[in-house]
Formats: sequence, structure tokens, C-alpha cells
Amino acid sequence: MSSVAPLHRSLEQELQALLRGASLECLVCGEFVLHAGGMVNCPECNSSLRAAGSSAKTQLQFDSQAG
Repeated sequence: MSSVAPLHRSLEQELQALLRGASLECLVCGEFVLHAGGMVNCPECNSSLRAAGSSAKTQLQFDSQAG
């Protein structure tokens, strides 16, 4: 059985790339996302991603609602 840690690191890298603007693809549905005011929103599935605070270690918050 494989470890969960490599998947977690991979997902974290994808989230960081999305926040940096290096990726334009929604992690939930794969459609293009909109970057506005420090938030990343997907108009297709209404998921959103934002960096929480400006602490030394950036924390991510991912909001998605099943529809």
C-alpha cells in the first residue's frame, strides 16, 4: 500500500501553483479559474481558493460546495 504523504505534498504544490497564478486550471472540475483580489474562483463549479493571512507560513483555505 502506498503512503498518503506524497499525494498530500503533490496537492499542496498544486494549490500553491494555483495561488501564484502559475496554474489556471480548477482542481475540482478542470475548467479555467478567475484570479481577483487574492482569491481564485471557478465560475463553473463555484469553488474558491484564498490565502489566509500574511503569516510566515501561508495557510490555504479551499471552499467548495456540492451542487
